[in-house]
Formats: sequence, structure tokens, C-alpha cells
Amino acid sequence: MTTRSRPDISALVGSRICHDLINPLGAIGNGLELLSLTGKTPGVAPELALIAQSVDSANAWIRFFRIAFGAATEGQALSGAELAAVLADSFDGGRIALSTELPAAIGRRDAKLALLLVLGMVCALPQGGTIRLAEAGGHWRLIGAGPRIRIEPRLWRQLDDPAPAAGLSAAEVQFALLPLAAAEAGRAPAVTLGDGRIEILF
Repeated sequence: MTTRSRPDISALVGSRICHDLINPLGAIGNGLELLSLTGKTPGVAPELALIAQSVDSANAWIRFFRIAFGAATEGQALSGAELAAVLADSFDGGRIALSTELPAAIGRRDAKLALLLVLGMVCALPQGGTIRLAEAGGHWRLIGAGPRIRIEPRLWRQLDDPAPAAGLSAAEVQFALLPLAAAEAGRAPAVTLGDGRIEILF
């Protein structure tokens, strides 16, 4: 009898939710574009612009979450340009400025781990700052800097402990997923703290 590996149900659920939300958000965006072309609603132009901005932001974060929380099978890949665009769109205009230096192609499992670590680093920069994500020669470097670095040991210990930490909030769920994502990618992230800086190598 052949044995099957157990599917990652949470990742499949994440993929399904993101997949099903992309289409209606795209439809809203298309509807707003048609309204702007008709010129029949000049009095609500600022309101339409605000809705359009919100739709763009929601689309960006759904694309981000689809990579970070969705299924990532061995052999899947995406382009570095696509990952850079997802990150740029997600953090555009926010309290954290994010920059990237990525290769032409990236393994989906590496991308998943990278985005989960980015979310972890966001937690470590409560007052905002900068995050830089770079990959060269198969080695990744994630550097965060800001006026205040907040490291909660119970969260970052998850990198070495697959058992979810007690009392995790929804905003901290990425830490519970990190050990599995790291194992699937064959990586061992190492965190280093400095003065106003946090660096992760993997």
C-alpha cells in the first residue's frame, strides 16, 4: 500500500479564499473604470478615487496572502518581477518602505517563506521603518531598520519549535506557519539583532 503525504489544509484554504476574492475585486475595479469613462458622475469623482485606491490595496494584499498563506508545491516558481511587484503594491504608501533585489525566477516555497518572514519583520517594526529583501546565489537576506525594534522571543522561537506558541493572535499567525514553511523550503532562518536593526539570513 502506498502512503500519501497529508495535504496542508490551511494552505489550501488560504489559496481558495484568495482565488475566490480576486474575481469580485477585479469586477469592482472594472466597474469603477467604466464609470470614470462615462463622465456621468463628476460629483463623486473623489469618492470613486477612494474606492479605486481601496480596491487596488485589497488586490495587492490578496496577491501577497496567496503566496504567503497559499499552497506551494515543490517545483513551482514565480518570477522575481512578480514578487517584487506584489511587495511594492502591498506596502505602497504605508509606514514601512520596502525594497527588493530579486533574481529572474524564484521557487514558490522560497517566496512563501520570504513573505512570512516579511510579515514577522513588520511585527518587529511597530513604529515603521524600512525593509529590504534580497536574494543572490541562492542565499536570502532580509534587513529591517526603524526607530524601534520590538522582538518578542515567544514568537521568534517558533523558527525552531513547530508547536504553536500559546496565545497567538491573528496578526501573529505567520509565526506559527514559519517552521513548516522553512522545513518545506529546506531553509534554516537565522535572526540577528543590532542597534535599530534586525537581519534574517536563510
